[in-house]
Amino acid sequence: MADQNFDIVVVGAGPGGYVAAIRAAQLGLKTAVVEREHLGGICLNWGCIPTKALLRSSEVFHLMHRAKEFGLKAEGIGYDLPAVVQRSRGVAKQLASGVGHLLKKNKVTVIMGTAFLPKPGVVEVKTDKGTETLTAKNVILATGARARELPGLEADGDLVWSYKHALVASRMPKKLLVIGSGAIGIEFASFFNTLGAETTVVEVMDRILPVEDAEISAFAKKQFVKQGMKILEKAAVKKLDRKPGQGVTAHIEQDGKVTTSDYDTVISAVGIVGNVENLGLEALGVKLDRTHVVTDEFCRTGVPGLFAIGDVAGAPWLAHKASHEGVMVAELIAGQHPHPIKPGSIAGCTYCHPQVASVGMTEAKAKEAGYTVKVGRFPFIGNGKAIALGEPEGLVKTVFDAKTGELLGAHMVGAEVTELIQGYIVGRTLETTEAELMETVFPHPTLSEMMHESVLDAYGRAIHF
Repeated sequence: MADQNFDIVVVGAGPGGYVAAIRAAQLGLKTAVVEREHLGGICLNWGCIPTKALLRSSEVFHLMHRAKEFGLKAEGIGYDLPAVVQRSRGVAKQLASGVGHLLKKNKVTVIMGTAFLPKPGVVEVKTDKGTETLTAKNVILATGARARELPGLEADGDLVWSYKHALVASRMPKKLLVIGSGAIGIEFASFFNTLGAETTVVEVMDRILPVEDAEISAFAKKQFVKQGMKILEKAAVKKLDRKPGQGVTAHIEQDGKVTTSDYDTVISAVGIVGNVENLGLEALGVKLDRTHVVTDEFCRTGVPGLFAIGDVAGAPWLAHKASHEGVMVAELIAGQHPHPIKPGSIAGCTYCHPQVASVGMTEAKAKEAGYTVKVGRFPFIGNGKAIALGEPEGLVKTVFDAKTGELLGAHMVGAEVTELIQGYIVGRTLETTEAELMETVFPHPTLSEMMHESVLDAYGRAIHF
């Protein structure tokens, strides 16, 4: 095929890559995006979106069982797992096809194939029709990441599942072991537990959801246990004995003792590794750190004209971080002067039941950083909307710098907190202090009123608690 010259070639069409390509095209740059598998990447096809579709089904199922509380009648409640999975896949397909439309609308050249970078400014793409050579002044790596596999705990799609296997579950687990309690592990544990699986979660750290504020983790754990989950912290799965057609015997170490338990299904959710192999990065002089590309605050790799964004460039491994990095890099290449992305203003959201969301420093991290803090809390049980919704279990926590009033962090657990957290993110972006937050009028009755009350509580002014 004939060589093609572009201003920008983006390698990977996930939430980082396709957004970078669209923004570059908007800025008048001739842009191509290379994707080896799915437009929309893991997020739209095998991550953020289809998992939320599954979790919505389990949420409705849970509410149906509570119908009597709301003065309603629902009898013969059940579920059709293949139909639940089919809906999830349909949602993913709809959004992925939408990405293709957006790229076409913005006149981005899409090339399906596997990329290799033989030298700076050159991308070779192996397609079904042969090898195509692209040249560009700038290349953006947005190759994403995949599930980490530990020796002996590898997914086989039968007894041991990865997140991909769990998304297209061929059966409903009766006795489920989930290894890892980060967002992926807890979301699948929540989904299958709600549908009736006897669920155990094993976490090697001293608490589940270990990146969250300790108080929020403890609250969430209490709710999960109340729902029937078994939580094992400071524990590790040392070995899995697989018995095809029967199940798995897991050897679990906790407090220096190894015990065995039988399960019919295991989900491994022990982190991710960056997709950095077979791209030619080492020969180009790209620095790697534990499978992730090392970059500066503007996502520059140190190799002229080569940038890396999203999961391949390291934590936080979040789609919205990848998208904003893509916009930032496109604008930088176009000669604009974007601000670097601030990790402390990127929220983390976990869509289990109850939901968990946070932004900024935990109370412990703020103290470690040398801050004198003021901490506010407000429980869902004190909020009229939460009680009306039948969702009185939850907590909003805010952490302020006692000297300046800066909002250092916000942490939530409860119904719809993944939507509420954005208010605090805007506050942090605008460098808001407690004074502005206190003077803001929150609508009533809403869950968001708890955000106001938590701020007030940090300064001894809470009204409803």
